[in-house]
Amino acid sequence: MIKNDHFIIKTKVYFNKGSMQMLRCLEGHCALVVSDSIMTELGYLKQAQDYLMEAGIASTTFTDVKPDPDVSVVAAGVEAYEACNADVLVALGGGSVIDTAKAVLYFVWQRHKAKGDRFEKPCFVAIPTTSGTGSEVTNFSVISANGTKNVLIDEFIGPDVALLDSICIQHVPKSVIADTGMDVLVHALEAYVSTDATDFTDALAEKTAELIFGHLKKLYDDPANDDARDRVQNASCMAGIAFTNSNLGITHSLAHALGAEFHLPHGRANALLMEAVIEYNADIAGTANNYAAWKYQKMAAELNLPARTPREGTVSLLRAIAQLKREIGIPQGINATGRVDPELFEKAVEDMAEEAMNDRCTPTNPVEPTKKDLIRLYRKSF
Repeated sequence: MIKNDHFIIKTKVYFNKGSMQMLRCLEGHCALVVSDSIMTELGYLKQAQDYLMEAGIASTTFTDVKPDPDVSVVAAGVEAYEACNADVLVALGGGSVIDTAKAVLYFVWQRHKAKGDRFEKPCFVAIPTTSGTGSEVTNFSVISANGTKNVLIDEFIGPDVALLDSICIQHVPKSVIADTGMDVLVHALEAYVSTDATDFTDALAEKTAELIFGHLKKLYDDPANDDARDRVQNASCMAGIAFTNSNLGITHSLAHALGAEFHLPHGRANALLMEAVIEYNADIAGTANNYAAWKYQKMAAELNLPARTPREGTVSLLRAIAQLKREIGIPQGINATGRVDPELFEKAVEDMAEEAMNDRCTPTNPVEPTKKDLIRLYRKSF
């Protein structure tokens, strides 16, 4: 029986090349554009401001966002928002930028509530410049505080408009294409086996996986491939819609803690952990006859992989994932990244497991883990 009884998509999505021009259609008097130095250098920030100007909207920028944004960055963004009295909020950048804009919006709202002031939510527009997080359609934001990644979840922070302009991702390095593409696949697979999965989220997860397996390697091999860029970006958005309705699982919980501790890119951390988690969820070492194994079998069948039994389907899916990872240069194991000292990893593993146990993504994992389980998964992935 399906536990989850609702499906929400509040974001209006415009997609394919040139969709950033929809900024010309907005209404407002002042926009805060949250971005980063890369968007400034590539000229996309100026382009966005020019479109806003055509709409009669003045704009100011906040470009101090860094990867893995922390509360100090968010606090500075809150002050920038209040200073311009914005009625439009635009996030132009990757997941870190969009997460920062969401957190800024959330804490401005909370500040006004604490004062008893009325707060009119601005029109919130997200323009992703990587294809991975799906943050442009989710109510999730990941912000670091004291070295710990915290997941903020609230419907209030979901963007009103998403502009999937694939021109904005044409300069993304191959390593980022690989990392963010695998993040999309993890989003799809975790949404698919989540205890809050529904027919609606399943449909999006299945299409996402089909697009990633069909187009991620093409994009990695040729970042100038317009069709592959569009398809991977669409997949990222669809996965975002899926998991914002179903939540995720322990691949993300483990990745949040690992990434915070050793400063690994989020998508890379997910890619390094995902196979061990799939084996654990499906009980491959045991009967391979549970809810997760059945769902992995169904996914494998959707991808035209051998899937006569739950075990065969899960193993086929794992082999397809391993092959895709090899094709796009994802290291085989955490140690192979060369960025995680084995001794430091071993010292940190219990604390990381404890942090993952308390992560907001853990409750909807299809198998309820213990801390010892999470420690074993870290070590297996190393």
